Amino acid sequence: MSKQELGAFLRSRRERLQPQDVGLPSGPRRRTPGLRREEVAVLAHISTEYYVRLEQGRAPWPSAEVLAGIAGALLLTDAESDHLHVLAGAAPTRTRTHRRDVRPSILALLERLPQTAGFVTSAVFEVLAWNDLAAALMEDFAALAPQDRNLARRAFLGPAQAPLYGISDAAEFRHHVVMQLRATLARYPADPAVTGLVDGLRAGSPDFARLWERHDVQAEPTLRKTFRHPVVGPITVDCDSLALTDRDQHLVLYSAPQGSPDAEALALLNVLGPQATAAVPR
Repeated sequence: MSKQELGAFLRSRRERLQPQDVGLPSGPRRRTPGLRREEVAVLAHISTEYYVRLEQGRAPWPSAEVLAGIAGALLLTDAESDHLHVLAGAAPTRTRTHRRDVRPSILALLERLPQTAGFVTSAVFEVLAWNDLAAALMEDFAALAPQDRNLARRAFLGPAQAPLYGISDAAEFRHHVVMQLRATLARYPADPAVTGLVDGLRAGSPDFARLWERHDVQAEPTLRKTFRHPVVGPITVDCDSLALTDRDQHLVLYSAPQGSPDAEALALLNVLGPQATAAVPR
């Protein structure tokens, strides 16, 4: 990409900020809009001369570390940070923490889905929201403390006598978790929730540690799986995972063909509600 394009983008982001936006005193009236170049350089922990040359399109291509510092100094959104890295020909990294707040429209959608178990997961497999059918099929998430609603921790550190919801693809799911967490760690290398989870799983699960050392990053989609439910028996469902890219979350949907025995089993669970699994050891 053009260094002039990179410089123009940096200048536009700098000029939209005011000193108070980044915790600096406003001081006397300024002749030009936005932060001064030397202020951005200090916030990004780079030299003023180098930053000036970046905006002028005369500097060597910046490293990913420098770009992450500049993104933080300029308060760039994830999309803006990604664009900055693309302009500089580097892989984007996140300087902030992953999001856990779910869009209200998605929360409303979960409640309107007919005969479909649905839930939302974060970038580290936390179950953030769910409907009653998902709770009836898997477990009553409302009865769990927030830290216990993590599917990655459930998959690798859960009790051996209570397999992961009796799913038919437990091994494949664990492999998928490892691959996704490796990608998540690359996006959020400074997020303590991400690093803490990975460190805890590596220390607590030999299986996770073994899979982590494979450095796999490409996951195959799961199209169908079977739950061995303790109340209604086996249920085979179609699996759809929809990326909510603005918050780095996924909406996971489990459904069955209309009129099938599996659809009838889901309908029964829909009537039973979360209490269908409330008394079952998980």
